[in-house]
Amino acid sequence: QVQLVESGGGLVQAGGSLRLSCAASRSIFSINAMNWYRQAPGKQRELVASITTGGSTSYADSVKGRFTISRDNAKNTVYLQMNSLKPEDTAVYYCNAKYWAESWGQGTQVTVSS
Repeated sequence: QVQLVESGGGLVQAGGSLRLSCAASRSIFSINAMNWYRQAPGKQRELVASITTGGSTSYADSVKGRFTISRDNAKNTVYLQMNSLKPEDTAVYYCNAKYWAESWGQGTQVTVSS
C-alpha cells in the first residue's frame, strides 16, 4: 500500500494561486495514475486532474487552463498548481493513487474568498 499526504491548502482570495503537494510513502514511478479529487460541502467528490505514468494529463472542464498537474518521480511527489482561483473551487482536495490497489490522502482544505 502507498500512503499519501497532502499539503499546501489554505485561504486565498479569488484570482489567487495555490500549489498543492502530495507526498507518497514510496516510489510513484510505476503507479498507473496519480489523481487529484475535490469535494465541496454537500456535493459528490469529483475528479479534478490526472497524470499517468507516461506523463499524460487530463482535467475536468471546470479547471482546464487554470490548473496544472505534475509529478516529480525523484521526490515521490505530485503537485497541483491552481491559478485564477474562484470561490467555486472551494473544497477539500484529495490525492489519489491507482495501482494494483487504491490509496487516498487525508485531504487538504482550499478556501477561495470572493
